[in-house]
This record gives sequence, C-alpha cells and structure tokens, in this order.
Amino acid sequence: MIGWLGLGTIGLPMAARLVKAGFEVKGFDINPARRAAAAERGITVTEKLEGADLLFTSMPTEDALLELVKGLSGKLGKALLVETSTIGPEASKKVADAVGPYLRSPISGSTALAEAGTLTVFASGPRAAFDKAKPALAAFSRAQIWLGEGEEARYAKLAVNLMVAVTAGMMGEALALATRGGIGWEAILDVIGESAVGSPLVKYKLDPLKRRDFSPAATNALVKKDLDLIVAAAKAAGVPVPLAEHMHAVYRDMLASGRAEEDFFSVAAGR
Repeated sequence: MIGWLGLGTIGLPMAARLVKAGFEVKGFDINPARRAAAAERGITVTEKLEGADLLFTSMPTEDALLELVKGLSGKLGKALLVETSTIGPEASKKVADAVGPYLRSPISGSTALAEAGTLTVFASGPRAAFDKAKPALAAFSRAQIWLGEGEEARYAKLAVNLMVAVTAGMMGEALALATRGGIGWEAILDVIGESAVGSPLVKYKLDPLKRRDFSPAATNALVKKDLDLIVAAAKAAGVPVPLAEHMHAVYRDMLASGRAEEDFFSVAAGR
C-alpha cells in the first residue's frame, strides 16, 4: 500500500497515476475540496496511513513540509518516506534529521505532464531506497534519475528551475526586441518555435503566449518561491547567480503588481 500526504495541484495527478497503475493508494490533504477530488479518482481518503510501504509527500512550501515531518518522527514504521516537494538542501537535511534516511524525489514538469504520467524524477538518498521506490515513481514519470546518496536531487531541481525562470525572462526580452523591430506577435513566436532555441518548454508555452492566456500551470508566486530557494542555496554554496538574482527581482515585481496567480510565463508578455 502507498500513502500520500498532499493532494494538491501536482500531488493529486501523481497519486492518481499510481491508482491507474494498479497500486492501492491511501491519502490525505487538509483541504476538503482536494480530499473530495482524490476520492473521485480512486484514492482512499484517510488520515490513517499505517501499514504503508511507501509514504509520499507533496507540500507547497518548506515550512509546510517541516511541520508535517515533525508529526512523522518515530511514526513511519516500515514505510519509506519519498519526498517530492521543491525545497532547498538545508530544509532537506532537517527532514533527514527528523525521520532518518529517506528518498529525495523532486519532480520536473507541469500539471499536464503529471496527468500524462510523463514527469521527470530527480532522486537522491540511499540507493536501496531508490530501487524500492522506482516502480511507483515510474507510474507518474517518464524518467527516474538517481544522483547520489545526499542532497544532489535538491540541487538538480533548483538548477533546472533556475533555467526555467531565466528562459521566461529571456523570452520577454527577445519578444520585446522583435516586436519593436516590426515583427508581429504571432510571427515571432512561430520563428522562435522553429529555431534552435525552441526547447520543449518554449514550444509548450507558444500557444498560450499567442492567445495571451496566462491561466497558470505554475504561478508567478510559485516561481518566486523557487527563486527564493535558488538564491539562498547559491549563496550558501558560494556560487554567483546574477541571472537568478535578476529574475528574482522580476518575479518580486510581478507579485507586487498583483499578478501573483498568473502563469509564470506571463513575464514574457511584458510587465
């Protein structure tokens, strides 16, 4: 049996993919609407998760996760904790201090990829833990990459998210330059999509940009939170990250202007 704590925007489709793959999943979320949505997707909603072989967690913030693991300390029994949230390495070490060895398994991808079961998992922690969890991880991801025994997965997630944020900012500057030069909005987006810089992320965002549809796959508030973690981790590691710091300021401005809940690629359409 698999337990799942945190059935939000990304956690619910991941847990639902486990059900679809034939796993018995019991889960809980503090939000009643999320509990109801989970029940509709075949997840047994309960706070009693004793007997789980794997216990997944998907929390929105470091503080929420650290508060949760306080209650898990000494209560995991035989369950392996598989933690999928986006947190920094220092908070991750605190999780290990509270619960002992566990698998760090942050994911890369959108809610659409979670629904399709094609996320990417960056994993670190005991190799035996990764081997135990891999069949479950494969139910909601197309790739599962083990990176080492420590906090490597946390750094991988932050590194990828740094590139995601900078890509959004780079698109904004490129589009401003091209449109000022007389190229139509849709035309330059077509050019970018067919060029060498048309990465999977960029291509995924082209149609919403053409329609100026900023319904969130990931919000500006979420990316600003990730940049908080990225800048802090880089400072602790002694790594200069001027691009991350610039985008950190850009997303602070987005929140200050009341655009916290727009999709994070709205920065590409100008501020």
